[in-house]
Amino acid sequence: MTIFSRRLTQSVATIALVISGAAHADPADQPNTVIVTGVRDQGFRATDTQFGAAGTVLDTPASVSVVTRDLMDDQQARRLSDLIRNDASIGENYAPEGYYEDIAIRGFPLDLATGLRINGLTIAGEQPVALENKERVEFLKGLAGVDAGVVAPGGLVDYVTKRPADVQSLTLGTDNRGGFYSAVDVGSLFGARKQYGLRLNAAHEDIASYVDHADGYRNFGSIAGDWRATEDDTFNLDLEYQRRVQHSVSGYQLLGGTALPALDAVSPSRMLGTQPWTKPVTINALNLSGQYEHRFSDDWRLTVQVGHSRTVIDDNVAFAYGCYAVASCAAGDSPDYYFAPNGDFDVYDYRSPNDAREDDQAQAQLLGKLATGAIGHSLTLGASVFRRTVTQTDYVYDYVGSDNIYNPTPLAFAPSPNNPGANYERLDSRQYAISAMDRIDLGALVTGLELDAGVRTVFLRERAYDIDHATVRNTAETLPLPQVALVYKPLSAVALYASHARGLSLGGQAPAWATNASEILSPSLSWQDEVGAKYDWNGLLLGASVFRLSKAYEYAKPDDSEYGFTYVRQGTERHDGLELNAAGQVTQDLRLTASATFMHAVAYGTGTPSYDGHQAINVPHVRTTLYADYTLPHLDGLALLAGWQYVGERAAARDAVATAPAYHLFNAGLRYAPSALDNKLTLRLSVDNLLDRRYWKDVGESAGDAYLHLGAPRTARFTLQYSL
Repeated sequence: MTIFSRRLTQSVATIALVISGAAHADPADQPNTVIVTGVRDQGFRATDTQFGAAGTVLDTPASVSVVTRDLMDDQQARRLSDLIRNDASIGENYAPEGYYEDIAIRGFPLDLATGLRINGLTIAGEQPVALENKERVEFLKGLAGVDAGVVAPGGLVDYVTKRPADVQSLTLGTDNRGGFYSAVDVGSLFGARKQYGLRLNAAHEDIASYVDHADGYRNFGSIAGDWRATEDDTFNLDLEYQRRVQHSVSGYQLLGGTALPALDAVSPSRMLGTQPWTKPVTINALNLSGQYEHRFSDDWRLTVQVGHSRTVIDDNVAFAYGCYAVASCAAGDSPDYYFAPNGDFDVYDYRSPNDAREDDQAQAQLLGKLATGAIGHSLTLGASVFRRTVTQTDYVYDYVGSDNIYNPTPLAFAPSPNNPGANYERLDSRQYAISAMDRIDLGALVTGLELDAGVRTVFLRERAYDIDHATVRNTAETLPLPQVALVYKPLSAVALYASHARGLSLGGQAPAWATNASEILSPSLSWQDEVGAKYDWNGLLLGASVFRLSKAYEYAKPDDSEYGFTYVRQGTERHDGLELNAAGQVTQDLRLTASATFMHAVAYGTGTPSYDGHQAINVPHVRTTLYADYTLPHLDGLALLAGWQYVGERAAARDAVATAPAYHLFNAGLRYAPSALDNKLTLRLSVDNLLDRRYWKDVGESAGDAYLHLGAPRTARFTLQYSL
């Protein structure tokens, strides 16, 4: 019997016992039987959003996509990269197996320092955020200066947690590589007025990676609490903790800096440079937040939020990088910060324990409505304080030997005799902000017309330190970030909008091979113009938008400095694009989510002609996605699930000397929830990459270096979910 069959048998047996016990238990032994009721977004379509002052996806003058709980469950999503397959404007950007992930929105990499949020509060992004306690995940595409302050120009991600409810659910799962998954979701409302609520989510996963020697595990737990103290005062609390332990996988690099390895010559199961002494990467993440809301009246309310997020990373990897020690590279025949033309690469013993990122934030918002004559105003006034610190270890990064990507038996080397040193503070960043937004109802002048105008003034104070705790950068900036949008609703189900916004994003970090290695540039401004339309058509939300995003270009510029490159900010990077989106119920039996993005992303005025005028690295001209759920009308509780993704060619280097080929991916699945069991039991089977296509999922950069990551081969997953 295979591992998959054994896991499947165990899961079925466990669920059978649960069902049998529920079916035959004496009602007298169940005095507190729970009837689950509630309202949630259906048909893969969400109506509400936490972004913007409007509060609804339709009325927000920006492109917002939402992955609902239904969609997460059907796709058996476990991490961020599982979610972004539903939006063609989003792709992976340095997302190695066994590590935390980064993504790119509208072609710009997410800044992990500020780009991830839980319930609107910033978290330390260097963590694999768990999904078990999330009700939905929202992606705001484009500038978010008024909403978020300092953030990358592509946008940000907000995880919205489940709230307490009367629920009891058990999920068990496995996959074709022998992984095992279990999760519980238990909640209750209690008190004379049901004014108290608690919800517990917990999960354990044995990770059987598609990469050899990259298995691991994770444990997760969360508590959500609600207290409605009075009719006008409510308190919410969220606490979650996750420990993930898994061997990390090095990416490939361009051969000689000019060519990708042939896809038929490399395998996604191969771990480059694997060594018997390598330990797994351990990531411990804690996210804690609380909210208080007071309603002064039907028109005015105050919310106060506080949050704390801390992630600690014990980084361990036999890291494949460059070819400094290879004779041909040492002789100058090819760049030594890429793999050698024949596939040779260097292996480094990299150990950096106890690297910590810590975020603390407090913010308050006063929301209300008033009128000046015939003109109505919806005001949002806010203030926030945010601090982020980065503490890192004096790490070990020592060369131990060289190998070749085509070698079927990886060579073994002795580890470095050195040990990591002391921890030191690398960054102390503080943001203070005040904001004001006014949604002005101009319906008295033109029916359906609204003007949204606001500004967020950011006071940014940053200190960056070197290993001796000497200050290498001291930044103090005060900048207003304005945003204005015009919204016109000719019909209640149609919204047309045009917007202009200015944002502020943190500076990039110089690569190790630049003369100013590891230098972090000061923050820079970015701009966005967007025109869009949304139509809520009988439960199917349709959207189209045209955008232009621009920011200063940052890169390692070839020059006559000591190492031949200096990391600079010069020129402009501009992304022009068209997005088309659809999500919701098409017919009674068919629901879907689909999107397509067409983008032209170029740099100009960089001072290096070979970097000007062509498509930006890791950004395809075309990306499309489709996921459909069709309930078979004559087969009780059975639904067919199918998905398709297309990603066009992508430049794998800033000078576009090499290109990753386009690819199609097809996914398929089944969901079975028999009505005879009142839909308490749901079985799901999904097969991703059905045709077992080999492809480069990510050819982006990290800290100035370019890496190539292979996508996962065919993967089958099976879960059984039982709800009382």
